[in-house]
Amino acid sequence: MNMNINKKQGQLLSERFEVAFNQVHDALRDIVQINDERFVVLVKVGAKKYQIIETYKKDLEQYARLRNAIVHEKMEIGFYIAEPNAKVVSHIEKIANVFSRPNYALSIATKNVVYFDYRDSILKVTAAIKEHGYSKFPIYKNKKCVGLLTASSIVKWMAQNMVNSSVNLSDIHVSDIMTYEKEHPIEIVAKDINIFEVENIFDKAHKKKRKIEGVIITEHGRADESPLGIITAWDLIQIDYTVD
Repeated sequence: MNMNINKKQGQLLSERFEVAFNQVHDALRDIVQINDERFVVLVKVGAKKYQIIETYKKDLEQYARLRNAIVHEKMEIGFYIAEPNAKVVSHIEKIANVFSRPNYALSIATKNVVYFDYRDSILKVTAAIKEHGYSKFPIYKNKKCVGLLTASSIVKWMAQNMVNSSVNLSDIHVSDIMTYEKEHPIEIVAKDINIFEVENIFDKAHKKKRKIEGVIITEHGRADESPLGIITAWDLIQIDYTVD
């Protein structure tokens, strides 16, 4: 009787594994979008583009081999020779869940975004750098986002305007520093965008040899809306995708 129970449990594990594997495969097709549907190719190409796929690359390559053993050595419908253990099945199911329902980008964004108006005193910005440790700030002109002000541009301005080893910032405004700011491309996106879509934005810019400094998330993706969060390339690198 115990043998029958074990067989049923093993069969169930194999079936769960196959279902989860197929879910991962479907998700990879949607995410990677290349003219090759082979699982291992999707993993290899996707890992170069998406941090989340890179995180699970080795696991997925092992699961592809295990899947071949399970499916191709199936003796008959509903009967499996190879049986994955429960831990493996649980892990691939979690990966399938992550791939099929990726987190909203807002989940990794810096919230409570500190931003300034074009006419603000630069002293407000330097105070924010001291208080928050941020180095990039969205700038608004006529209630519309016009770009980012970076700490490095403030330093460049100071270097150019130093007199007798000192600099007076009391009458300087954000607009004065923005003239020293190189073009820092930003993208403004709606809050329902997911992490894969944000990674795509950075990847497409990189291919065009453009540098995206940040992705600003607003309610509907409009420049005249207050920022709900901001994501930099560094935020994407820092994501912890690991599951138990």
